[in-house]
Amino acid sequence: MAGIQVVRSEWTKIRSVASTVWTLSLAVVVTIALGMLIAALSKNEFDNMSAREQLSFDPTFISFAGMSLGQLAMIVFGVLVVSNEYSTGMIRTSLAAVPQRGTFLAGKIAVATGLALAVGLATSFATFFLGQSMLGPHRAEIGDPGVLRAVIGGGFYMTLIAMFSMGVAAMLRSPMLSLGILMPFFFLISNILGNVGATKKIGRYLPDQAGSRIMQVVTPLDDDTPYGPWGGLAIMVAWVAAALLGGYLLLQKRDA
Repeated sequence: MAGIQVVRSEWTKIRSVASTVWTLSLAVVVTIALGMLIAALSKNEFDNMSAREQLSFDPTFISFAGMSLGQLAMIVFGVLVVSNEYSTGMIRTSLAAVPQRGTFLAGKIAVATGLALAVGLATSFATFFLGQSMLGPHRAEIGDPGVLRAVIGGGFYMTLIAMFSMGVAAMLRSPMLSLGILMPFFFLISNILGNVGATKKIGRYLPDQAGSRIMQVVTPLDDDTPYGPWGGLAIMVAWVAAALLGGYLLLQKRDA
C-alpha cells in the first residue's frame, strides 16, 4: 500500500473511533476551563502576593495552568491511537494490508500528530486569550516579548505529549499497561522528582518538566535551571524521538 493510502486509511480509523474524538475534545475543554479558573483566582490574589512573588508573576504561564490536566487527555489519545488495534486484534489485518511496518507506523504517527498539533495550537491560543481576559490589568499581550513563542510552544507541548505516548504504546501494545505507566510517570513520579530537593536536578530533565519551559515568559527569581525555553523543548523532543524509535524497533522485531 502506498504511503498516501496508508495516511488515508489511518485518518479513517482515527475519525471513526469515538474515544479518540472525545479525548481530544476533553483536552480542549479541560485546558481552557481550568486555565480561565486559575487566571481568575490569580487576579484576585495578586494584591496579596509578596513583592518577590509579583516580580515572578507570569500571566502567560498562568493561562496554561490547565495543561496539567489537558495533557492527561492527550496521553489517552496517543495511547488509544496506537494500541486500539492491538486490543481488538485488528493489528493483524492492518499489517497484512501494509507489510512495510515502518510505513504503517509512520502513517499512523503522522496522521495522529497532525491532528494533535491542530488541536494543540487551537487550544493554546484559545486558553491564552481567554485566560488573559480573566487577568484584567495583569494580563499579557500576544505582542509582548516571548509571549507568541510561549503560546505556539503550548501547542507543540501538547503535541509532543501525545507523540511520546504513541511511542510508549507502540512499545507496550497494551492500552492498560501503557496508561498504567504513563499516568503515574507524569502525575506522580515527575512531580515528586521535580519538587524534592535531592532529586530536583534529575526531575528537570523529564519530558514534561523540560518541555513546559517553552510556555514560560517570566523566569522565577530563584530558578537555576541550566537551559532555556528552546533547550527544554529540545530535551522533550529527544524523549519523544527515543520513544518512537523504541516503538519502531520493537514493531519490526516481534510478531503482531
